[in-house]
Order: sequence, then C-alpha cells, then structure tokens
Amino acid sequence: MALNKKTEFPTSDARMAELAKALSHPARISILKILAERNTCLCGEIVELLPLAQSTVSQHLKELKAVGLVQGEIEGPKTCYCLNPETVSELQGLLTGLFLGLAAMDRNRCC
Repeated sequence: MALNKKTEFPTSDARMAELAKALSHPARISILKILAERNTCLCGEIVELLPLAQSTVSQHLKELKAVGLVQGEIEGPKTCYCLNPETVSELQGLLTGLFLGLAAMDRNRCC
C-alpha cells in the first residue's frame, strides 16, 4: 500500500498546492474574475457569462468553494456566490512568497 507523503511537507506548501489545484481549469479562473469584477454576490448570472452548461459551472463552483476561494449562500431556490476575501488574501500571500523566493534563487543560478 502506498503511503500519502503530503504530511511530510510544510502546511503552507500543502495549502498552496490545494489552492493551485482549484485554479487549474480556465473556467475557474474566469469564475473568479467574474466575481471580482462584479464585486457582489451572483446567482444565475455566472452561467450566462460562460460557454458551459449549468451543471458544469456548478461543479467548478463546488471546487472553488471546497478550498474556500468562493462563498455561497442559499437565497430561495438559488445559491448566490461571491469571493472569500480572506482566502484570496491567503493565496496572494502564498504565491507572493513563492515567487519572491524563486526570483531570489534565479539571481544565484548555478548553470
């Protein structure tokens, strides 16, 4: 039986990987951009703005909600979605730290 080695890595690296996985589809990037541009909770409008079926959009929203990038509230028969600013800030901090570290390493290239 294979062992799960995720616990061997720093918690921040595991979290960044989890968030990056949620961003790994262009539809999810588009959903985040739409929510950021509108700066308000959206219900059915997201489906109208993407070239995808309602069920596909719902699945992408589910993935974004699972990692906390998106929040959803039930309003009658619909669920309305908006960005979760805390998780967006967390992602920004994790990525900034990663890229600053990579940039510093790039200046000291060995080959």
